[in-house]
Amino acid sequence: MAAWGCRFILQRGSRFIPPRTVQSSSQMVGCIRTMKNTTWFEEHLTEDNQKYMRHSIGEEYRKQTAEKLSPLKDEPWPRHEWTEGSRRVGLVAVKLGMVPIWTKTGERHPVTMLQVQDCHVIRCMSKEEYDGRSAALAVGGKNGSPFHRTESSMEMFRNAGVPPKQKMTIFKVSDNAIIKPGTPLYAAHFRPGQFVDVTAKSIGKGFQGVMKRWGFKGQPASHGQTKTHRRPGASGPGGDPAKVFKGKKMPGQMGNVFVTAYGLKIWRVNTKYNVLYVHGSVPGHSNCLLKVRDTVLPTRRSTILNPPFPTYFTEEEGDLDEDLYSRTTTVCLIKNIIAEPLLLKPW
Repeated sequence: MAAWGCRFILQRGSRFIPPRTVQSSSQMVGCIRTMKNTTWFEEHLTEDNQKYMRHSIGEEYRKQTAEKLSPLKDEPWPRHEWTEGSRRVGLVAVKLGMVPIWTKTGERHPVTMLQVQDCHVIRCMSKEEYDGRSAALAVGGKNGSPFHRTESSMEMFRNAGVPPKQKMTIFKVSDNAIIKPGTPLYAAHFRPGQFVDVTAKSIGKGFQGVMKRWGFKGQPASHGQTKTHRRPGASGPGGDPAKVFKGKKMPGQMGNVFVTAYGLKIWRVNTKYNVLYVHGSVPGHSNCLLKVRDTVLPTRRSTILNPPFPTYFTEEEGDLDEDLYSRTTTVCLIKNIIAEPLLLKPW
């Protein structure tokens, strides 16, 4: 974050006059905008010292992530059993890319790899504290740099005992699915065969016409058409409404908005690198941060039967197999496509 400050001056020609000597209306009032970065370290640190601090903090966060240390100082909160209608917390993942996968019958399916990097529960909000209807959990994903952070945000991460995160999001949960702040979340939170909803900001396409933005057919290419080949045509006001209704599909900004892909099947879960293999494509560009949660589609919620509740705990279920597959999925032919140095970046 940056703190902006403005300094007002009075100018006449090329000479600056102090504000107290203003006597003529012909003098122009100008404004010089200055920027000062708000960091948690002293401003007089040299570049070498800043590089050393970044390196030391990155090593500390990397060690904590590798050892899967959970800075929980007291006893864990009570855990409840899954019941019909329970709503679990979601995850913050990173989109890596797309690869193919094959089933036992030889069918080929494109899947998207979503990696869960350093995902922790940051804050727990009760029903009265959030909206009065349901409890909520604040979840952060992918460790971020502590530089250029405000004191209030750093205090929130210190209270949870976790490093600062690049992305923070809120998931509504049921009362029996509350998790203590500081608890790590893994890809094993979801299981193969389950359906999830993925939310991310779509790739921005800029200002586009109706043919590209909405898929309009357009006007004829000939037969008297002049400069109307890609125009939308009538906007439909007519004589009765005498207006264009709100939400009419017209040219405008395409993309760069949050989009949710519903009902995506999980074909494979890699517990070593915390990677989810989700069916089809998901919104967003590569390396973007997105939200993954249990699907809300009524026809797909039947697959959520006794999942890890409220999440996957290594001390209870123990270590799982490195790869978990759906019943109809064979071993992926490009199993070692993920490079370990690419996945373990401090920020």
